[in-house]
Amino acid sequence: MFGVLEGTGVEVLDPRFHRIVPGSARVERLWTGARWSEGPAWFAAHNTLVWSDIPNDRMLRYDALTGQVGVFRQPARNSNGNTVDRAGRLVTCEHGGRQVTRTEHDGSVTVLASHFNGKRLNSPNDVVVKSDGSIWFTDPDYGILTDYEGNKSDSEIGRCNVYRIDPQSGAVTIVTDDFVKPNGLAFSLDESILYIADTGASHDPVNGPRHIRACRLGADGATLGRSEIFATCTAGLFDGFRLDVTGRIWTSAADGVHIYHPDGTLIGKVAIPEIVANLAWGGPKLNRLFICGTTSLYAVMTHTNGAR
Repeated sequence: MFGVLEGTGVEVLDPRFHRIVPGSARVERLWTGARWSEGPAWFAAHNTLVWSDIPNDRMLRYDALTGQVGVFRQPARNSNGNTVDRAGRLVTCEHGGRQVTRTEHDGSVTVLASHFNGKRLNSPNDVVVKSDGSIWFTDPDYGILTDYEGNKSDSEIGRCNVYRIDPQSGAVTIVTDDFVKPNGLAFSLDESILYIADTGASHDPVNGPRHIRACRLGADGATLGRSEIFATCTAGLFDGFRLDVTGRIWTSAADGVHIYHPDGTLIGKVAIPEIVANLAWGGPKLNRLFICGTTSLYAVMTHTNGAR
C-alpha cells in the first residue's frame, strides 16, 4: 500500500538533469485515500504539509516527523490551491466559497477577495505571494461547472481572469484577462516573470491551450506586459508547479512531474502512476518534493532545493 510503487521512477531526458535526483532516491507513496489531491503547502515551523482533497471538502495534514496524516479542516469550502505568506500564514483558494482566504495564527479566517466590481469570483484556483506582500491568484470556472469540486453556478464575471490583491489597500485588480482557463502560477526567482498555466484543453482538447506562459511584469511590479509560451505539455495538462533555486520549473502533468530548464527545455521527469495536480518543496532543507497525485501523496528526495 505504501513505500516504493510500480510505475514510479526518474527519467533523464537531458544531461542537465543528471545529479538533480540522487541515484539512491525512490519515489514513495506516503498516503492514499483522496478523490482529488491538490494545493500542497509546507509549514517549516512544525514540519507539516497541508493539502486539499477538493471533492471530499477537506484539507489534510501530513506530519513529516511521525508520518501520520489527519484532517486539518473539514468542511473546507472545497479548498484548492494553498500557499504560505511571508508571515507564515496559510492563504487558500476556495472553490465552494468562491473566495481567497487567509488563516491567521490564532486560527481565525480572513476573507481577502470574494468579488470583483461587485460580482462574485468564479472559483479561485491557485495563489502565490510576491515579496512585496501582494497576492496573485487565478480564477477559472472549474469549481462552478458542476457540484463535484464546488457548487454549480453561472459565472457572474463571465471570464476567467488572473488577479492581484494589493498588500496595502486590499484592492483586487485584473492583471490579465486573455487566458482560457488560468491555473497554476509562480514567479521567477527575480520576480520579473509570472509563469501561468492555461488548461483550456480540459474542455477543448483539440484547440484549447495546454501550456505555461511566461508573462513579463511591468516596471511597477504590479501589472503584466508581454507574454510568450514557455512550454507546452506533452502528457495531459500542466496544473500546479514550483521553481527550484536554479529557476528550473517542476510542474504537474498526466504522467507525473515534468522538469524544465529555464530555457524551456524538458530535461527530465519523475514518473507517478496517476495524474499529478500539484507539488511543493518541503523538509528542513526544502530538498524533498511532495507530490499530489489524484488519490495519494508522494514524495522524493532531490539534489536541489526549492525556491523559498
